[in-house]
Amino acid sequence: MKPLENQLSRRERQVMDILFRLGKATAQEVMDEMSDPPSYSAVRALMVTLETKGHVKHGKESRRYVYSPAVPERKAKRSALKQLLATFFEGRPENLVASLLDPDDQQLSGEEIERIRSLIDPKEK
Repeated sequence: MKPLENQLSRRERQVMDILFRLGKATAQEVMDEMSDPPSYSAVRALMVTLETKGHVKHGKESRRYVYSPAVPERKAKRSALKQLLATFFEGRPENLVASLLDPDDQQLSGEEIERIRSLIDPKEK
């Protein structure tokens, strides 16, 4: 995918979250799951845009189009994380972690810090 095709609007991310959760859905089912949904035709347009970008595929069930993610959720998350790293953190994971651990931005509990430590070095306990 081209870099711009990886970027999703807030609504597109919302649709993808719904599709990952449901596995597959019609435009109406996606619309029913949205908080403050746009019109039905706007949801259909979002689905077409996501399909054009390569994030969604569709099939026909009876007379309805049923949409599903074109890539596994894990792969989509990794792609989004790479984009986030490149855009805001100079492509360096340590810059992201430092930002997450900044005491001016977050107050982590002792339990959260221990979980992070165990992810970094599972042997350390």
